[in-house]
Amino acid sequence: MGFNIPILSVFLIIYIVFYVTRFVLRRRDKCCYMLHYECYKGKDERKLDTERCANIVMRNKNLGIDEYKFLLQTIVSSGIGEETYAPTNFIEGKEQCPDYHDALTEMDEIMFETLQGLLAKTGFNPSDIDILVVNVSLLSTVPSLTARIINRYKMREDIKVFNLTGMGCSASVIGIDLVQHLFKTHPNKLAVVVSTESMGSNWYCGKERSMMLSNCLFRSGGCSMLFTNNRAFKDRAIMKLTCMVRTHVGSIDEAHTCCIQVEDDEGYQGFRLTKFLTKAAAQAFTINLKVLLPKVLPLWELLRYVYVSTTQNYKSRLLRAKLEEVGKGLNLKTGIDHFCIHPGGRAVIEGVGKSLRLSEHDIEPARMALHRFGNTSAGGLWYVLGYMEAKKRLKKGNKILMISFGAGFKCNNCVWEVMKDMDEGNVWEDCIDNYPPKAKANPFIEKYGWLNDDSVNFLRLQDNK
Repeated sequence: MGFNIPILSVFLIIYIVFYVTRFVLRRRDKCCYMLHYECYKGKDERKLDTERCANIVMRNKNLGIDEYKFLLQTIVSSGIGEETYAPTNFIEGKEQCPDYHDALTEMDEIMFETLQGLLAKTGFNPSDIDILVVNVSLLSTVPSLTARIINRYKMREDIKVFNLTGMGCSASVIGIDLVQHLFKTHPNKLAVVVSTESMGSNWYCGKERSMMLSNCLFRSGGCSMLFTNNRAFKDRAIMKLTCMVRTHVGSIDEAHTCCIQVEDDEGYQGFRLTKFLTKAAAQAFTINLKVLLPKVLPLWELLRYVYVSTTQNYKSRLLRAKLEEVGKGLNLKTGIDHFCIHPGGRAVIEGVGKSLRLSEHDIEPARMALHRFGNTSAGGLWYVLGYMEAKKRLKKGNKILMISFGAGFKCNNCVWEVMKDMDEGNVWEDCIDNYPPKAKANPFIEKYGWLNDDSVNFLRLQDNK
């Protein structure tokens, strides 16, 4: 009995078409669209101007003159402006003795205000949400923070919830990575990610300099974001996730301990930032880019990337890594239009800028987010994105690289494609015309850049009065 070639050909074609169609449909279901995001903006009475910052520092009676000078001079050179926001208990003078109620009040205000704004702008109801992810590194409550949101908005019983703690400043990207993996097996879903940090309950009262830094840099802030894999909402999406790479170098002892919550020798709890932080960032960033770049750069730039990678000893470069030299010889602008750098501090922003050969225009959003809102931990990236949007930089088809670093030590980066011109009003709306600031003068330098022992004693006496 011979084979019927025409019939076999037909079956073969049907087989191929079936599996190609199945593959394409499965790929379509794995998309991750961002529908909107809403950043938190504090009340005017909680703004930290120069004088209020100094007063808060002076209230710590455990410090000596050298510690006061160190803190004030760190603020002077931090790149942070006078309009960042402090938790309510800081304004009320309770930063050294926060209670559980203070922590919950701070979280409720940030989470509920951003969620309310997000739902109002998108037109969805709380009952429409299928997945909820909340990340706050320094506060773990029982019931969880996700449970507080579910109770407040009376969400469905079958909602999938995830409460992430201890993930550091890059937790926002981790939350999005979790959502995109859930989307692969749960079609046509809506997911909310809430990213913030508990500042009010984590003031450091001791005098170890590496732990005093967090008092100078971190401020209140956060963001809620709405995602979907439902293609019916594609036309409403503002961005599409195209690439995600997560890197963890926690196996290196110095990297593991460069950002860590500990107690000092006197028993005061705080967040220690060591000198190894920039080196850990460089190591994680180097490994991350090695995976990320082949996914985002054009072929001709990839050839140069291969050349750079193979003509130098990778391991020896990793051991002596410097953040400013991570992307040496590469031009990411051939595949990326905008760079959303975590506004963790001037050193990180400038280091990433130098390593990727970015212009002042490229790193301006991160600088301005740090200046206006401070380091808001996991929520910081979205203030940077908001700045780009408010400046009308984000056009359809643009690619955005989000670069985040976090305790552990982690480097988590992702690439977004802009789905439509982004120019809606956001948290920057009432002040964007004032940025970048035209005056180069730093009010902290004007008041405290000249600090000496006599001036510190005078400030302490004034505060005691």
